[in-house]
Amino acid sequence: MANEGILRFDNVTFEYVEKKPLLEEASFSVRKGAKITLMGQNGAGKSTIFGLIKKELKPKSGQVFVTDNASIATAAQVIDRQDFALTVEAYFAKAFSPVPANLKSRISKAMDAVNLSVPTAHTVGDLSGGQQARLLLAYALIQNPDILLLDEPTNNLDTAGIDHLIAFLMAYDKTVIVISHDANFLNCFTDGVIYLDIFTKKLETYVGDYYTVVEEINQRIEREIKKNAQLEKQIQDRKDKANFFANKGGKMRKLAKKLRDETYEMEENKVDVRRDDKTIREFTIPNQDIHGDIVTITSVKVVKNHEPVAVAVNKVLKKRSRLLVSGPNGIGKSTLLRSLVKGTEAGVKILDGVRVGYYSQDFAALNFDETVFDSLKNVMIEGHDIQEVRSIAAGFLITGEFMGSKVSQLSEGQKGLLAFARLVLMEPGLLILDEPTNHINFRHIPIIAQAVNDYQGALILISHMPEFVSEIKVDDYLDLGALAK
Repeated sequence: MANEGILRFDNVTFEYVEKKPLLEEASFSVRKGAKITLMGQNGAGKSTIFGLIKKELKPKSGQVFVTDNASIATAAQVIDRQDFALTVEAYFAKAFSPVPANLKSRISKAMDAVNLSVPTAHTVGDLSGGQQARLLLAYALIQNPDILLLDEPTNNLDTAGIDHLIAFLMAYDKTVIVISHDANFLNCFTDGVIYLDIFTKKLETYVGDYYTVVEEINQRIEREIKKNAQLEKQIQDRKDKANFFANKGGKMRKLAKKLRDETYEMEENKVDVRRDDKTIREFTIPNQDIHGDIVTITSVKVVKNHEPVAVAVNKVLKKRSRLLVSGPNGIGKSTLLRSLVKGTEAGVKILDGVRVGYYSQDFAALNFDETVFDSLKNVMIEGHDIQEVRSIAAGFLITGEFMGSKVSQLSEGQKGLLAFARLVLMEPGLLILDEPTNHINFRHIPIIAQAVNDYQGALILISHMPEFVSEIKVDDYLDLGALAK
């Protein structure tokens, strides 16, 4: 039974736009109990695969088979904003029709499974990003699905949350398919990878842990490059000989034709080397030239027993100051940054005249109804022109085809890159980054870390990614967890 298949794609072709397929004759199968990673560049079709599995999308050709109508549930990347006003209990109730009589008992078990402890009367929108991430997973688990689909499940989770999730998934006996850019997380439990090639529109399947698969892909690419180099040399040699003999006349022309035919055949045999994930260009975040006490923090609120409590602190940020705000999920980190940006708390203040570049973990700084072009143009300060806007955007893989789209139509990863492009254009005096690696392809993260580390204005950072934080020369710390004790 362990090797019995539960899901199969059979030559599936799918397109959103006529004659522009996202998938072409995609085929793969997943056995019951497997832990599979979907891997591929932003826009390659990972979320589309989920949509096809759930029957929300229909293939243009081919078929998607789910064995014995196996049940499916998804832990999405983010909670829909229209659900922010719901209580936690009402949010879970949405998973059922009709709502079962034992809902509260089932909620308790689902929340225990993901180590989430909040009153069910709390409003979803009041939860921290990490608590919302756990809620999304619990929402999927409460449905007891045969196939669990996870879309970036580690976003906003602290280290303890990620460790708990890994332990849970390793013990989970049902089928799991994961989209994630967190390489260390994936390597802990995945036993196979389905790679979506954005250029060929094909799927490739690999067996093994994540790092083994990545190494196998890299080695294959190297072999293909070497093979093509050898063929190129042979092809050029035959072309040179064919040209030489073609001018000799008589039987030599027949030899020249034979050599040309061999050349064509060799060119057909060249391997189509997969172009690996594109990476954003190196970039700089210019800073507003401003002096004095850019940020003053005299008190902060930390959450104790689900209630905010004010605690006195003394933090002053000047130009080139770097403050790391830390603490467990739900302690009040993001709330502190939001109050700082909005100026709603007496204990935190930004110097008048300072331009604030705010990267919110839920992209609250973006207007989802704007076009991508307007989102960029509206933060452009004097000295930039439209051509420069387009060039900066292209460096973040936001090309002309996206400019007329609404921000809401971008993937979460593309929203993150858009947010960074906006920071470059606005040249802030204060940079506030709340989980800036969420949704971001891991290939981009070293480049972003370098840009943040090189930034010369004042910086406040929240991040649960140790590899990212280690690249930033932080000179001050604010541990809300310690203040709550």
